[in-house]
Amino acid sequence: MVDVVEIERTDSRTSAAPRKTWERAEAEALYNLPFADLMFQAQGVHRANFNPNHVETASLLSIKTGGCPEDCGYCSQSAHYDTGLKATRLMPREDVVAVAQRAKDAGATRFCMAAAWRSPKDRDLDQVCDMVSAVKGLGMETCVTLGMLTPKQAERLSDAGLDFYNHNVDTSPEFYDKIITTRTLQDRIDTLAHVRDAGIKVCCGGIIGMGEQVDDRLGMLMLLASLPSHPESVPINLWNEVKGVPVNDTAERPDPIALVRLVATARIMMPKSVVRLSAGRQYMTDELQAMCFLAGANSIFIGDVLLTTRNPQRDRDANLLDRLGINSALA
Repeated sequence: MVDVVEIERTDSRTSAAPRKTWERAEAEALYNLPFADLMFQAQGVHRANFNPNHVETASLLSIKTGGCPEDCGYCSQSAHYDTGLKATRLMPREDVVAVAQRAKDAGATRFCMAAAWRSPKDRDLDQVCDMVSAVKGLGMETCVTLGMLTPKQAERLSDAGLDFYNHNVDTSPEFYDKIITTRTLQDRIDTLAHVRDAGIKVCCGGIIGMGEQVDDRLGMLMLLASLPSHPESVPINLWNEVKGVPVNDTAERPDPIALVRLVATARIMMPKSVVRLSAGRQYMTDELQAMCFLAGANSIFIGDVLLTTRNPQRDRDANLLDRLGINSALA
């Protein structure tokens, strides 16, 4: 058993920079701490790095839906599966900006644009760069997720003013090939490196509830925490039920306490990263979300829809944050 005191001495409260080397035994020891001890340690790390009573609010829009050539076994937008989703063309710039303005008016401070591509064509990237510049002009932080990027494409997005690029690792290295075969984990890591080299902040996390085990969830956190720089944003998604995809056959919704433990472990291992409760919040009770915030989660997506799946309504989010005394742009 790893000495818990040893772990506590090396966390962000006494270290100038976050650790980038974690042993499996250390991650397991953190995750398996008595719940009160884990929460106490996570809250201490959280308070050392963030305002514990603030939650970031972001909005997500699918600017190009469906028809993706990848075979990600959880995704409604893959062309490999019959999910009843109709593929669309890239949205016009003016429509995207109008949605961004409404999101800002509703309390979002970051606007994320997602396109279902394996990788963008240069002519499509021209249009996305225009969208990024226009949304940036509204005074919002910008984020896109477009699939794999070349170094030159990452530089073009940086020149357009992009703040964040989302490219999830999805799961552990050991479980990865059980859900995706058309893109390797190394492909994803290479894109993250191109984004970082271009000066863009990284948004990178994963999905739980696809049939993976706790070891896989910890493996995902270890992968993220061992990157050359920790992602500035770490989204933790609960898998949303999607008709017609293979993950339906293996999916198992995580125990609520297991989710809180994962959030707390992520907070300790990546102390300066924003940890976002992303997809799947419609399955969470208010009490579960409150526990996740206490464990160190400090970002949510607002809006009724996330890409192609449901999300809690704004009024419910505003009511919850108000009852918790948490400040956000919804207040």
